[in-house]
Amino acid sequence: MANKLDPMDIKQILVLINDGFSNRKIGATLGISRNTVNSYVQQFKSSGYSIGELLNFEETRLNELFTSKTTVDTSRHDDLMRYIERVKAARSHPGFTFQHHYNEYVNNVSNPYSYTQFLEHFHRKYSKAKGSMKLEHIAGHEMFVDFAGKKLGIADKDTGETKPVEVFVSILPCSQYTYVEACATQNRNDFISCCKNALHFYGGVPKAIVSDNLKSAVTRASKHEAVINRCFKDFASYYGCVINPTRVYAPQDKALVENAVHLTYQRIYYPLREMTFFSIEELNREIRRLLTEYNKLLFKRKEASRLELFQTIERGYLKPLPAEQYEIKEYRRAKVQKMGYVYFSPDKSYYSVPYRYIGKQTQIHYTQKHIEVYYNHQRIAIHQRNHTTGSYNTNSDHLSSTHQSYLGWNPDYFKNKAAAHGEHVVSCVEHILASVDYPEIGYKRVTGLLQLHKAYGSGRLNRACKMALNAGIPSYTRIKNILKNNMDKALIFYDESDSAQSHIPMHHNIRGASSYS
Repeated sequence: MANKLDPMDIKQILVLINDGFSNRKIGATLGISRNTVNSYVQQFKSSGYSIGELLNFEETRLNELFTSKTTVDTSRHDDLMRYIERVKAARSHPGFTFQHHYNEYVNNVSNPYSYTQFLEHFHRKYSKAKGSMKLEHIAGHEMFVDFAGKKLGIADKDTGETKPVEVFVSILPCSQYTYVEACATQNRNDFISCCKNALHFYGGVPKAIVSDNLKSAVTRASKHEAVINRCFKDFASYYGCVINPTRVYAPQDKALVENAVHLTYQRIYYPLREMTFFSIEELNREIRRLLTEYNKLLFKRKEASRLELFQTIERGYLKPLPAEQYEIKEYRRAKVQKMGYVYFSPDKSYYSVPYRYIGKQTQIHYTQKHIEVYYNHQRIAIHQRNHTTGSYNTNSDHLSSTHQSYLGWNPDYFKNKAAAHGEHVVSCVEHILASVDYPEIGYKRVTGLLQLHKAYGSGRLNRACKMALNAGIPSYTRIKNILKNNMDKALIFYDESDSAQSHIPMHHNIRGASSYS
Protein backbone atom coordinates (compact mmCIF):
# COMPACT_ATOMS: atom_id res chain seq x y z
CA MET A 1 0.00 0.00 0.00
CA ALA A 2 1.35 3.42 -0.93
CA ASN A 3 2.40 5.69 1.93
CA LYS A 4 1.89 9.43 2.04
CA LEU A 5 5.03 11.31 3.08
CA ASP A 6 4.55 13.26 6.29
CA PRO A 7 5.48 16.96 6.46
CA MET A 8 8.79 16.25 8.26
CA ASP A 9 9.88 13.99 5.37
CA ILE A 10 8.91 16.70 2.90
CA LYS A 11 11.08 19.15 4.86
CA GLN A 12 14.02 16.75 4.66
CA ILE A 13 13.64 16.65 0.86
CA LEU A 14 13.60 20.48 0.84
CA VAL A 15 16.74 20.62 3.02
CA LEU A 16 18.65 18.35 0.62
CA ILE A 17 17.45 20.28 -2.46
CA ASN A 18 18.67 23.44 -0.75
CA ASP A 19 22.05 21.73 -0.22
CA GLY A 20 22.34 20.99 -3.95
CA PHE A 21 21.56 17.25 -3.95
CA SER A 22 20.25 15.61 -7.13
CA ASN A 23 16.87 13.84 -7.07
CA ARG A 24 18.59 10.46 -7.33
CA LYS A 25 20.91 11.28 -4.42
CA ILE A 26 17.99 12.55 -2.30
CA GLY A 27 16.17 9.27 -2.86
CA ALA A 28 19.25 7.25 -1.93
CA THR A 29 19.93 9.37 1.17
CA LEU A 30 16.38 9.23 2.55
CA GLY A 31 15.48 5.74 1.32
CA ILE A 32 12.62 7.09 -0.83
CA SER A 33 11.79 6.12 -4.43
CA ARG A 34 13.40 8.47 -6.97
CA ASN A 35 10.03 8.73 -8.75
CA THR A 36 8.47 9.95 -5.53
CA VAL A 37 11.21 12.57 -5.12
CA ASN A 38 10.70 13.66 -8.77
CA SER A 39 6.97 14.02 -8.13
CA TYR A 40 7.51 16.22 -5.09
CA VAL A 41 10.17 18.33 -6.83
CA GLN A 42 7.71 19.00 -9.67
CA GLN A 43 5.12 20.09 -7.13
CA PHE A 44 7.67 22.36 -5.43
CA LYS A 45 8.39 24.07 -8.75
CA SER A 46 4.72 24.49 -9.68
CA SER A 47 3.77 25.84 -6.24
CA GLY A 48 5.24 29.26 -7.01
CA TYR A 49 7.28 29.35 -3.80
CA SER A 50 11.05 29.28 -3.46
CA ILE A 51 12.76 26.47 -1.53
CA GLY A 52 13.65 28.94 1.23
CA GLU A 53 10.00 29.99 1.59
CA LEU A 54 8.81 26.37 1.67
CA LEU A 55 11.34 25.56 4.42
CA ASN A 56 9.76 28.25 6.60
CA PHE A 57 6.21 26.91 6.15
CA GLU A 58 4.56 25.11 9.07
CA GLU A 59 3.78 21.40 8.75
CA THR A 60 0.06 22.08 8.21
CA ARG A 61 0.76 24.27 5.19
CA LEU A 62 3.12 21.72 3.64
CA ASN A 63 0.56 18.98 4.22
CA GLU A 64 -2.08 21.01 2.35
CA LEU A 65 0.20 21.93 -0.55
CA PHE A 66 1.81 18.56 -1.29
CA THR A 67 -0.23 15.37 -1.24
CA SER A 68 1.79 13.04 -3.49
CA LYS A 69 2.11 9.42 -2.47
CA THR A 70 4.89 6.93 -2.97
CA THR A 71 4.42 4.50 -5.85
CA VAL A 72 6.67 1.67 -4.68
CA ASP A 73 5.09 -1.06 -2.57
CA THR A 74 8.06 -1.39 -0.23
CA SER A 75 6.32 -3.95 1.99
CA ARG A 76 5.86 -6.38 -0.91
CA HIS A 77 9.44 -5.87 -2.11
CA ASP A 78 10.84 -6.28 1.43
CA ASP A 79 9.02 -9.61 1.79
CA LEU A 80 10.59 -10.84 -1.46
CA MET A 81 14.11 -9.66 -0.52
CA ARG A 82 13.94 -11.38 2.88
CA TYR A 83 12.83 -14.63 1.28
CA ILE A 84 15.51 -14.44 -1.43
CA GLU A 85 18.18 -14.25 1.28
CA ARG A 86 16.84 -17.54 2.70
CA VAL A 87 16.90 -19.08 -0.78
CA LYS A 88 20.56 -18.06 -1.21
CA ALA A 89 21.46 -19.72 2.11
CA ALA A 90 19.75 -22.95 1.02
CA ARG A 91 21.36 -23.30 -2.42
CA SER A 92 24.15 -25.58 -1.19
CA HIS A 93 21.70 -28.25 0.01
CA PRO A 94 21.28 -31.39 -2.18
CA GLY A 95 18.02 -31.40 -4.18
CA PHE A 96 17.63 -27.61 -4.15
CA THR A 97 15.15 -26.22 -6.73
CA PHE A 98 13.88 -22.68 -7.28
CA GLN A 99 10.38 -24.02 -7.93
CA HIS A 100 10.16 -25.52 -4.44
CA HIS A 101 11.13 -22.23 -2.80
CA TYR A 102 8.85 -20.22 -5.08
CA ASN A 103 5.88 -22.38 -4.07
CA GLU A 104 6.78 -21.85 -0.41
CA TYR A 105 7.09 -18.10 -1.01
CA VAL A 106 3.64 -17.97 -2.68
CA ASN A 107 2.03 -19.78 0.26
CA ASN A 108 3.50 -17.36 2.82
CA VAL A 109 2.81 -13.91 1.33
CA SER A 110 -0.47 -12.25 0.42
CA ASN A 111 0.67 -10.57 -2.81
CA PRO A 112 3.50 -12.61 -4.42
CA TYR A 113 5.57 -11.76 -7.49
CA SER A 114 5.36 -14.04 -10.53
CA TYR A 115 7.85 -16.90 -10.90
CA THR A 116 9.68 -14.99 -13.67
CA GLN A 117 10.05 -11.90 -11.45
CA PHE A 118 11.10 -14.11 -8.55
CA LEU A 119 14.02 -15.49 -10.60
CA GLU A 120 14.84 -12.08 -12.06
CA HIS A 121 15.19 -10.47 -8.62
CA PHE A 122 17.27 -13.39 -7.33
CA HIS A 123 19.76 -13.37 -10.24
CA ARG A 124 19.95 -9.58 -10.19
CA LYS A 125 20.97 -9.67 -6.53
CA TYR A 126 23.28 -12.71 -6.70
CA SER A 127 24.49 -12.58 -10.30
CA LYS A 128 28.13 -12.61 -9.23
CA ALA A 129 30.27 -12.50 -6.14
CA LYS A 130 29.88 -9.12 -4.50
CA GLY A 131 33.03 -7.21 -3.65
CA SER A 132 33.41 -4.76 -0.84
CA MET A 133 32.53 -1.26 -2.04
CA LYS A 134 34.89 1.59 -1.21
CA LEU A 135 32.77 4.50 -0.10
CA GLU A 136 33.92 8.01 -0.99
CA HIS A 137 33.43 10.48 1.82
CA ILE A 138 32.77 14.15 1.08
CA ALA A 139 33.80 16.84 3.57
CA GLY A 140 30.91 17.99 5.75
CA HIS A 141 28.53 15.50 4.19
CA GLU A 142 27.93 12.95 6.97
CA MET A 143 28.44 12.19 10.65
CA PHE A 144 28.45 8.50 11.62
CA VAL A 145 27.21 7.61 15.12
CA ASP A 146 27.10 4.38 17.13
CA PHE A 147 27.39 2.94 20.64
CA ALA A 148 30.42 0.87 21.57
CA GLY A 149 29.76 -2.81 22.22
CA LYS A 150 31.85 -2.84 25.41
CA LYS A 151 30.95 -0.63 28.37
CA LEU A 152 32.85 1.42 30.93
CA GLY A 153 31.93 1.52 34.62
CA ILE A 154 31.06 3.90 37.46
CA ALA A 155 31.76 2.85 41.06
CA ASP A 156 29.32 3.41 43.93
CA LYS A 157 31.14 5.22 46.78
CA ASP A 158 29.17 3.42 49.48
CA THR A 159 29.06 -0.17 48.23
CA GLY A 160 31.97 -0.23 45.77
CA GLU A 161 29.68 -1.84 43.20
CA THR A 162 30.49 -1.00 39.59
CA LYS A 163 27.61 0.16 37.41
CA PRO A 164 28.11 -0.23 33.63
CA VAL A 165 27.62 2.84 31.41
CA GLU A 166 27.26 3.16 27.64
CA VAL A 167 29.85 4.84 25.40
CA PHE A 168 28.71 6.89 22.40
CA VAL A 169 31.10 7.35 19.44
CA SER A 170 30.74 9.66 16.43
CA ILE A 171 33.06 10.36 13.51
CA LEU A 172 33.25 12.72 10.56
CA PRO A 173 34.38 10.27 7.86
CA CYS A 174 36.35 12.68 5.66
CA SER A 175 38.76 13.82 8.41
CA GLN A 176 37.95 10.93 10.80
CA TYR A 177 37.67 13.52 13.58
CA THR A 178 36.17 11.56 16.49
CA TYR A 179 33.94 12.36 19.46
CA VAL A 180 33.44 10.02 22.45
CA GLU A 181 31.07 10.42 25.42
CA ALA A 182 29.89 8.16 28.25
CA CYS A 183 26.16 8.17 29.07
CA ALA A 184 23.82 6.22 31.33
CA THR A 185 21.77 4.33 28.72
CA GLN A 186 21.12 3.92 25.01
CA ASN A 187 17.60 5.27 25.35
CA ARG A 188 16.25 8.00 23.11
CA ASN A 189 16.96 10.97 25.40
CA ASP A 190 20.57 9.95 26.09
CA PHE A 191 21.18 9.14 22.42
CA ILE A 192 19.83 12.48 21.15
CA SER A 193 21.70 14.34 23.89
CA CYS A 194 24.96 12.66 22.79
CA CYS A 195 24.29 13.56 19.14
CA LYS A 196 23.65 17.17 20.17
CA ASN A 197 26.89 17.27 22.18
CA ALA A 198 28.78 15.83 19.20
CA LEU A 199 27.51 18.56 16.87
CA HIS A 200 28.55 21.25 19.36
CA PHE A 201 31.93 19.53 19.79
CA TYR A 202 32.46 19.78 16.01
CA GLY A 203 31.11 23.34 15.98
CA GLY A 204 28.90 22.69 12.97
CA VAL A 205 26.28 20.48 11.35
CA PRO A 206 26.80 17.94 8.52
CA LYS A 207 24.19 17.36 5.84
CA ALA A 208 23.25 13.94 7.24
CA ILE A 209 23.58 11.86 10.40
CA VAL A 210 24.19 8.17 9.65
CA SER A 211 23.06 5.96 12.51
CA ASP A 212 22.86 2.25 13.07
CA ASN A 213 19.33 0.84 13.31
CA LEU A 214 19.09 1.60 17.04
CA LYS A 215 15.64 1.57 18.65
CA SER A 216 16.34 5.08 19.92
CA ALA A 217 16.86 6.26 16.32
CA VAL A 218 14.70 4.00 14.12
CA THR A 219 11.12 2.94 14.82
CA ARG A 220 11.06 0.28 12.09
CA ALA A 221 14.24 -0.97 10.42
CA SER A 222 14.20 -1.67 6.67
CA LYS A 223 16.84 -2.15 4.02
CA HIS A 224 14.97 0.19 1.70
CA GLU A 225 12.84 2.60 3.74
CA ALA A 226 13.40 2.76 7.49
CA VAL A 227 10.96 4.67 9.70
CA ILE A 228 12.82 7.29 11.76
CA ASN A 229 11.92 7.94 15.38
CA ARG A 230 9.82 11.14 15.56
CA CYS A 231 11.98 12.75 18.28
CA PHE A 232 15.18 12.04 16.34
CA LYS A 233 13.61 13.44 13.18
CA ASP A 234 12.60 16.60 15.07
CA PHE A 235 16.17 16.92 16.37
CA ALA A 236 17.53 16.69 12.79
CA SER A 237 14.98 19.22 11.56
CA TYR A 238 16.05 21.69 14.26
CA TYR A 239 19.70 21.46 13.19
CA GLY A 240 18.88 21.48 9.45
CA CYS A 241 20.17 18.00 8.58
CA VAL A 242 18.62 14.63 7.69
CA ILE A 243 18.77 11.12 9.17
CA ASN A 244 20.11 8.27 7.02
CA PRO A 245 20.12 4.89 8.82
CA THR A 246 22.64 2.35 7.55
CA ARG A 247 21.25 -0.42 5.35
CA VAL A 248 20.36 -3.71 6.99
CA TYR A 249 22.92 -6.41 6.13
CA ALA A 250 25.33 -3.81 4.72
CA PRO A 251 28.24 -3.66 7.22
CA GLN A 252 30.40 -1.58 4.84
CA ASP A 253 28.01 1.34 5.43
CA LYS A 254 29.28 1.75 9.01
CA ALA A 255 32.83 0.44 8.64
CA LEU A 256 34.40 3.76 9.65
CA VAL A 257 32.46 4.16 12.87
CA GLU A 258 33.09 0.49 13.73
CA ASN A 259 36.79 1.15 13.24
CA ALA A 260 36.48 4.30 15.40
CA VAL A 261 34.94 2.15 18.16
CA HIS A 262 37.86 -0.31 17.87
CA LEU A 263 40.38 2.55 18.14
CA THR A 264 38.43 3.93 21.12
CA TYR A 265 39.06 0.65 22.91
CA GLN A 266 42.82 1.08 22.30
CA ARG A 267 43.25 4.81 22.88
CA ILE A 268 40.66 5.48 25.61
CA TYR A 269 39.44 2.27 27.24
CA TYR A 270 42.91 0.80 27.76
CA PRO A 271 44.42 3.86 29.53
CA LEU A 272 41.34 3.94 31.79
CA ARG A 273 41.52 0.27 32.77
CA GLU A 274 43.09 0.87 36.21
CA MET A 275 41.27 4.10 37.04
CA THR A 276 38.12 4.35 39.18
CA PHE A 277 35.38 6.94 38.61
CA PHE A 278 32.44 7.81 40.84
CA SER A 279 30.32 9.79 38.36
CA ILE A 280 29.75 10.06 34.62
CA GLU A 281 30.99 13.67 34.77
CA GLU A 282 34.38 12.56 36.15
CA LEU A 283 34.61 9.81 33.53
CA ASN A 284 33.78 12.20 30.68
CA ARG A 285 36.42 14.70 31.80
CA GLU A 286 39.09 12.01 31.51
CA ILE A 287 37.64 10.75 28.22
CA ARG A 288 37.82 14.28 26.81
CA ARG A 289 41.47 14.58 27.83
CA LEU A 290 42.40 11.29 26.15
CA LEU A 291 40.23 12.14 23.14
CA THR A 292 42.15 15.39 22.59
CA GLU A 293 45.42 13.46 22.49
CA TYR A 294 43.91 10.82 20.19
CA ASN A 295 42.66 13.40 17.65
CA LYS A 296 46.14 14.97 17.58
CA LEU A 297 47.91 11.72 16.65
CA LEU A 298 49.41 11.75 13.14
CA PHE A 299 48.14 9.35 10.47
CA LYS A 300 51.03 7.28 9.16
CA ARG A 301 50.26 7.88 5.47
CA LYS A 302 48.63 11.31 5.50
CA GLU A 303 51.27 13.09 7.62
CA ALA A 304 48.50 14.98 9.40
CA SER A 305 46.28 14.42 12.43
CA ARG A 306 42.51 14.10 12.58
CA LEU A 307 42.35 17.55 14.18
CA GLU A 308 44.47 19.12 11.41
CA LEU A 309 42.39 17.51 8.66
CA PHE A 310 39.20 18.67 10.35
CA GLN A 311 40.41 22.25 10.75
CA THR A 312 41.88 22.59 7.26
CA ILE A 313 39.36 20.61 5.21
CA GLU A 314 36.11 19.63 6.88
CA ARG A 315 35.14 22.37 9.29
CA GLY A 316 34.48 24.89 6.52
CA TYR A 317 31.87 22.61 4.93
CA LEU A 318 29.75 22.17 8.06
CA LYS A 319 26.58 24.22 8.44
CA PRO A 320 26.51 26.74 11.31
CA LEU A 321 24.90 25.72 14.59
CA PRO A 322 21.59 27.32 15.69
CA ALA A 323 21.81 30.13 18.24
CA GLU A 324 20.45 27.91 21.03
CA GLN A 325 20.98 24.25 21.80
CA TYR A 326 18.20 21.81 21.03
CA GLU A 327 15.86 20.77 23.86
CA ILE A 328 14.66 17.18 23.65
CA LYS A 329 10.93 17.00 22.98
CA GLU A 330 8.47 14.48 24.31
CA TYR A 331 4.89 13.98 23.16
CA ARG A 332 1.51 13.40 24.79
CA ARG A 333 -2.05 13.39 23.50
CA ALA A 334 -4.78 15.27 25.40
CA LYS A 335 -8.38 16.34 24.88
CA VAL A 336 -9.30 19.98 25.56
CA GLN A 337 -11.60 20.00 28.58
CA LYS A 338 -14.81 22.01 28.88
CA MET A 339 -13.09 24.70 30.91
CA GLY A 340 -10.58 25.28 28.06
CA TYR A 341 -7.52 23.49 29.48
CA VAL A 342 -5.53 20.40 28.47
CA TYR A 343 -4.37 18.02 31.20
CA PHE A 344 -0.58 17.47 31.17
CA SER A 345 -0.10 14.09 32.84
CA PRO A 346 3.69 14.15 33.58
CA ASP A 347 3.25 17.10 36.00
CA LYS A 348 -0.48 16.54 36.70
CA SER A 349 -1.11 20.14 35.72
CA TYR A 350 -3.30 22.12 33.30
CA TYR A 351 -2.56 24.52 30.44
CA SER A 352 -5.02 26.79 28.68
CA VAL A 353 -5.75 26.75 24.94
CA PRO A 354 -8.08 29.02 22.87
CA TYR A 355 -11.65 28.22 23.95
CA ARG A 356 -12.77 27.42 20.36
CA TYR A 357 -10.80 24.13 20.59
CA ILE A 358 -12.87 22.79 23.51
CA GLY A 359 -13.58 19.09 22.92
CA LYS A 360 -10.79 18.67 20.31
CA GLN A 361 -8.01 16.07 20.52
CA THR A 362 -4.58 17.76 20.61
CA GLN A 363 -0.94 16.75 20.80
CA ILE A 364 1.34 18.23 23.46
CA HIS A 365 5.02 18.76 22.59
CA TYR A 366 7.02 19.44 25.72
CA THR A 367 10.58 20.06 26.88
CA GLN A 368 12.02 20.88 30.29
CA LYS A 369 11.18 24.56 29.70
CA HIS A 370 8.18 24.80 27.39
CA ILE A 371 4.77 23.28 26.68
CA GLU A 372 3.40 23.53 23.13
CA VAL A 373 -0.10 22.38 22.15
CA TYR A 374 -0.81 21.39 18.52
CA TYR A 375 -4.04 20.72 16.66
CA ASN A 376 -3.77 19.25 13.14
CA HIS A 377 0.00 20.03 13.03
CA GLN A 378 -0.69 23.69 13.91
CA ARG A 379 0.51 25.16 17.19
CA ILE A 380 -2.42 26.69 19.07
CA ALA A 381 -0.76 27.45 22.44
CA ILE A 382 2.67 27.78 24.05
CA HIS A 383 3.43 28.09 27.77
CA GLN A 384 6.43 28.18 30.08
CA ARG A 385 6.46 24.77 31.77
CA ASN A 386 5.36 24.86 35.40
CA HIS A 387 6.56 21.77 37.30
CA THR A 388 4.22 22.46 40.26
CA THR A 389 1.78 19.57 40.65
CA GLY A 390 -1.87 20.52 40.03
CA SER A 391 -1.12 24.03 38.76
CA TYR A 392 -3.42 25.88 36.34
CA ASN A 393 -1.44 27.85 33.74
CA THR A 394 -3.54 30.41 31.95
CA ASN A 395 -3.11 32.79 29.04
CA SER A 396 -6.00 35.27 29.39
CA ASP A 397 -6.20 35.66 25.58
CA HIS A 398 -7.31 32.01 25.37
CA LEU A 399 -10.43 32.57 27.51
CA SER A 400 -13.91 33.51 26.32
CA SER A 401 -15.26 36.91 27.40
CA THR A 402 -17.15 35.24 30.29
CA HIS A 403 -14.05 33.42 31.51
CA GLN A 404 -11.90 36.56 31.14
CA SER A 405 -14.29 38.44 33.44
CA TYR A 406 -14.06 35.59 35.96
CA LEU A 407 -10.26 35.71 35.79
CA GLY A 408 -10.32 39.30 37.12
CA TRP A 409 -12.21 38.42 40.29
CA ASN A 410 -10.46 39.30 43.57
CA PRO A 411 -11.46 40.90 46.94
CA ASP A 412 -10.68 44.46 45.83
CA TYR A 413 -12.77 43.99 42.69
CA PHE A 414 -15.88 43.09 44.73
CA LYS A 415 -15.28 45.81 47.34
CA ASN A 416 -15.21 48.41 44.57
CA LYS A 417 -18.43 47.01 43.13
CA ALA A 418 -20.07 47.09 46.59
CA ALA A 419 -19.03 50.71 47.26
CA ALA A 420 -21.60 51.89 44.73
CA HIS A 421 -24.41 50.57 46.97
CA GLY A 422 -23.32 51.79 50.39
CA GLU A 423 -20.85 51.32 53.20
CA HIS A 424 -22.85 48.55 54.88
CA VAL A 425 -22.83 46.54 51.65
CA VAL A 426 -19.03 46.87 51.60
CA SER A 427 -18.84 45.61 55.20
CA CYS A 428 -21.04 42.61 54.37
CA VAL A 429 -18.83 41.77 51.37
CA GLU A 430 -15.74 41.86 53.60
CA HIS A 431 -17.40 39.59 56.19
CA ILE A 432 -18.50 37.06 53.56
CA LEU A 433 -15.08 36.89 51.87
CA ALA A 434 -13.34 36.50 55.25
CA SER A 435 -15.64 33.67 56.35
CA VAL A 436 -14.71 31.15 53.61
CA ASP A 437 -11.49 29.21 53.06
CA TYR A 438 -11.87 28.88 49.29
CA PRO A 439 -12.07 32.33 47.58
CA GLU A 440 -14.20 31.20 44.61
CA ILE A 441 -17.02 30.16 46.99
CA GLY A 442 -17.00 33.63 48.56
CA TYR A 443 -16.96 35.28 45.12
CA LYS A 444 -20.13 33.42 44.12
CA ARG A 445 -21.94 34.47 47.32
CA VAL A 446 -20.88 38.10 46.97
CA THR A 447 -21.99 38.12 43.32
CA GLY A 448 -25.46 36.95 44.41
CA LEU A 449 -25.55 39.62 47.15
CA LEU A 450 -24.67 42.47 44.78
CA GLN A 451 -27.27 41.34 42.24
CA LEU A 452 -30.04 41.92 44.83
CA HIS A 453 -29.89 45.63 44.09
CA LYS A 454 -31.50 44.97 40.70
CA ALA A 455 -34.73 43.82 42.37
CA TYR A 456 -34.71 45.96 45.55
CA GLY A 457 -32.52 49.00 44.84
CA SER A 458 -29.28 50.11 46.41
CA GLY A 459 -30.92 51.90 49.37
CA ARG A 460 -32.88 48.90 50.59
CA LEU A 461 -29.86 46.63 50.02
CA ASN A 462 -27.69 48.91 52.16
CA ARG A 463 -30.27 49.01 54.98
CA ALA A 464 -30.71 45.23 54.84
CA CYS A 465 -26.94 44.81 55.11
CA LYS A 466 -26.89 47.16 58.13
CA MET A 467 -29.61 45.11 59.78
CA ALA A 468 -27.71 41.85 59.09
CA LEU A 469 -24.49 43.32 60.49
CA ASN A 470 -26.24 44.48 63.69
CA ALA A 471 -27.68 41.00 64.12
CA GLY A 472 -24.33 39.34 63.38
CA ILE A 473 -25.73 37.44 60.37
CA PRO A 474 -24.10 39.05 57.29
CA SER A 475 -24.80 36.26 54.77
CA TYR A 476 -26.34 36.25 51.31
CA THR A 477 -29.30 34.05 52.34
CA ARG A 478 -30.18 36.12 55.45
CA ILE A 479 -29.98 39.45 53.58
CA LYS A 480 -32.10 38.03 50.76
CA ASN A 481 -34.78 36.94 53.28
CA ILE A 482 -34.73 40.37 54.98
CA LEU A 483 -35.48 42.04 51.65
CA LYS A 484 -38.01 39.42 50.55
CA ASN A 485 -40.01 39.79 53.79
CA ASN A 486 -39.73 43.62 53.78
CA MET A 487 -38.13 43.54 57.23
CA ASP A 488 -35.87 46.44 56.21
CA LYS A 489 -38.94 48.68 55.82
CA ALA A 490 -39.92 48.60 59.50
CA LEU A 491 -39.46 51.98 61.18
CA ILE A 492 -37.33 50.56 63.90
CA PHE A 493 -34.70 49.57 61.37
CA TYR A 494 -34.46 52.88 59.55
CA ASP A 495 -31.29 54.90 59.76
CA GLU A 496 -30.77 56.08 63.33
CA SER A 497 -29.42 59.36 62.00
CA ASP A 498 -33.01 60.40 61.27
CA SER A 499 -33.49 61.01 65.01
CA ALA A 500 -31.22 63.26 67.05
CA GLN A 501 -31.54 61.04 70.14
CA SER A 502 -32.98 57.59 70.75
CA HIS A 503 -36.30 57.52 72.65
CA ILE A 504 -35.08 54.42 74.54
CA PRO A 505 -32.84 55.19 77.54
CA MET A 506 -29.42 53.52 77.55
CA HIS A 507 -29.15 50.67 80.08
CA HIS A 508 -26.94 47.59 80.19
CA ASN A 509 -30.01 45.32 80.65
CA ILE A 510 -31.77 46.60 77.53
CA ARG A 511 -31.09 44.73 74.29
CA GLY A 512 -31.45 46.20 70.85
CA ALA A 513 -34.11 45.39 68.27
CA SER A 514 -31.71 43.19 66.39
CA SER A 515 -31.93 40.60 69.16
CA TYR A 516 -35.56 39.92 68.20
CA SER A 517 -35.23 39.51 64.46
